[in-house]
Amino acid sequence: MKQRAIELLSPARNLSCGIDAINHGADAVYIGAPLFSARAAAGNSIEEIESLCNYAHKYFGRVYVALNTILKEQELAEAETIIHRLYNAGADALIIQDMGILQMNLPPIALHASTQMDNRTPEKVSFLEKTGFTQVVLARELSLDQISAISKSTSVSLEAFVHGSLCVSYSGQCYASQALTGRSANRGECAQICRLPFTLTDAEGKEICKEKHLLSLKDLNHSSHLEELIDAGISSLKIEGRLKDNTYVKNVTAFYRQQLDLILEKRASDYIPASSGKTTFFFTPQPEKSFNRGFTSYFLYGREPDICSPDTPKSIGEKIGTVKYATPGKITVNSSLTLHNGDGFCYLESGTFKGFRINRAEGNTLYPSEKFAIEKGTTLYRNQDQEFEQLLTRNTAERKVSVEITLLDDEEGFKMLIQDKDGTSYTKALIRTKELAKQDQTAQIQRVISKLGDTIYTASAIHIKLSQPYFIPSSILTEFRRQVFSEFEEKRIKRSLESRSISQITQGIPFPSTKLTYLGNVSNSKANAFYKATGVSDIAAAYELEPVSGASVMFCKHCILYTLNMCKKRTPGSLSGWKEPFILSSKNHKLALKFDCVKCEMKLIPIQE
Repeated sequence: MKQRAIELLSPARNLSCGIDAINHGADAVYIGAPLFSARAAAGNSIEEIESLCNYAHKYFGRVYVALNTILKEQELAEAETIIHRLYNAGADALIIQDMGILQMNLPPIALHASTQMDNRTPEKVSFLEKTGFTQVVLARELSLDQISAISKSTSVSLEAFVHGSLCVSYSGQCYASQALTGRSANRGECAQICRLPFTLTDAEGKEICKEKHLLSLKDLNHSSHLEELIDAGISSLKIEGRLKDNTYVKNVTAFYRQQLDLILEKRASDYIPASSGKTTFFFTPQPEKSFNRGFTSYFLYGREPDICSPDTPKSIGEKIGTVKYATPGKITVNSSLTLHNGDGFCYLESGTFKGFRINRAEGNTLYPSEKFAIEKGTTLYRNQDQEFEQLLTRNTAERKVSVEITLLDDEEGFKMLIQDKDGTSYTKALIRTKELAKQDQTAQIQRVISKLGDTIYTASAIHIKLSQPYFIPSSILTEFRRQVFSEFEEKRIKRSLESRSISQITQGIPFPSTKLTYLGNVSNSKANAFYKATGVSDIAAAYELEPVSGASVMFCKHCILYTLNMCKKRTPGSLSGWKEPFILSSKNHKLALKFDCVKCEMKLIPIQE
């Protein structure tokens, strides 16, 4: 059976983040287009994307460009122009949401179906595969069994998120930001309503829960489930974070690279890496030290009660221990971790997370920058490890491609042959009158040829196959080696470009439904025409174009009642004494909760006052 390539896919906020991701072991990176990206604050110029493509292609890595918002009618022409420019810049694929793009005059570029398309059924994924998408990003809410069922019914490459922030609503199906603030999540402008504190009351105003972040989820962490995901059919393991900084990208990418390499080594007959080069790390990756709200495996193994982070939407970092003694200016903790000057900490007090920074640490004794009272026994978390963050600002990884080098002579002079493990070889001639050496030059020639420190290559073997002990001046050989490797690298980049996948778009594949409500996110004439050709006869406009009064604006697998141990199915009678509908109220917004216990889903509907 053919080995399947497994891809580690990392986020790139910008060019430097993308390069750091590649250097720390990413097989591919995804980055925002200049416009029309679902992270509007993380757009990049064509020139930056081209530079990233050139760098990634040295390792046969790939660059996927997110152009995954829905498009307005007047934006279609500009989007088409950008797509052609991205292809010419070397982009390996586009991540899209708007199906109107399939009606454009496209270059021969691969298309990936964004998670914004709400890809969670075998029927939907099969439709996308038959339409021509080469990779489909699955919904985060899927269980391992659901992923396996999709994989068994399709052959398209499947991508799944394995780490990072979670949206409480199914991606592409959240309109709360648009409805309440006029900022559309489907247009890359999410106001993150889900991270606000809410008070939960029943229909009569009786308070159930006060000022809690009831819609704010913990962060995803599937690092201990990668092998199960791969065996279920996932080929691309995706790290969330196009708004995160370089230190996050370095740390988390490095950690997942290490975890994935252990699997690939163990399962070498089944799976292979999706790019080339071996990464050496100069630090120990620890994802708990980067931004996180606490970790969850979400719904991978079914519903869990502890997926919410109700006390804070901010990073809590790593648990360090409990307070042993405390005075307003000095705190002693029970901890086995090394604490550093300048570290930042947080703790829960009376249902609210509070934070402080220290001036210095002496063992387990902390000296805060401001005096305050904290109770003995309080659990402390470190959300800023000053020393670790400083370490990550330095050179923390090196990625090298292994090659074999052979030097031969012929009638016109000499030849150098380079071969890598990816099947790329290159030979260059050095036309030069041969001169016999007065003594054996083999060791000196090997030393000169092996000096590859200014390249991404390392020599696994050097073969000197000269018919006579010829003399080659070190300066001549050094320049020859430099030229050979420069041209060899150009060949690798060209080969990477030539191997880009192409989406063969097929129009008119029957859509799984003949009706599309506002949930179809149809916002332009091309998208409308696409769906009509698939047999959809009833097509509503996108919510952003025509808001639907009384419509649900969030569709969540997360259930507040389940989190509060008030699930109707799990705990019958738990709602006695409370009258539905339940209401979420924040400073500026009110939302009614509607529970679909058959589908085990929760919906939110705005209340206009």
